[in-house]
Amino acid sequence: MRTVDPVKHAEKKRHITDTAAGLFATKGFDRTTVADICQAAGISTGSLFHYFPTKRAIFREIFEQDSADNEAMFAQARELSPWDGVLLVVDRLSEPALDRALAGLVVEIVAQASRDPELWELAARNERVVRDELAVLFQRAHDAGQIALSVSATTAASWTQGLVDGLYGRLVDPEFDAPEQVVTLRLILSRFVGAEAR
Repeated sequence: MRTVDPVKHAEKKRHITDTAAGLFATKGFDRTTVADICQAAGISTGSLFHYFPTKRAIFREIFEQDSADNEAMFAQARELSPWDGVLLVVDRLSEPALDRALAGLVVEIVAQASRDPELWELAARNERVVRDELAVLFQRAHDAGQIALSVSATTAASWTQGLVDGLYGRLVDPEFDAPEQVVTLRLILSRFVGAEAR
């Protein structure tokens, strides 16, 4: 019986989902076919179905990978001072807005999740995890005297997520300069919690 190398298996799955994500971002989920994914990934249909039973399963895997990426992001943030950890998270959450193709994927994820209760719950779960982890960083920054919270840490985290989400809503404006606005977002957040005065 042939044994499966778990590292190679994971790499292949990631290659397929990364390829599919690019197609979903530019063509949309509904207009992207399995044949499109196979051609772009350089694999056969049989090979793709070895890893994923359906196109929807590939889309779901993107959520799972997002969850794993978030875990790695917060692990790195916890190694910094709490306020620097908050800023790292803000920068990482904003990164897709700097690439219109990736931003298109975010929009497609929201569209698909709104039609699929299972995907909606996965997206909501990821958002809750980010909010709760970010709230911990806010509270630690407050306790360390790096910022002054006038609202709860959870409220600060929720509003931070809202500010980041606002970047994506402006991408349809051709004059919107995402990199410049990420700097502005950090400034707004710093003033909100009094980080600039400390």
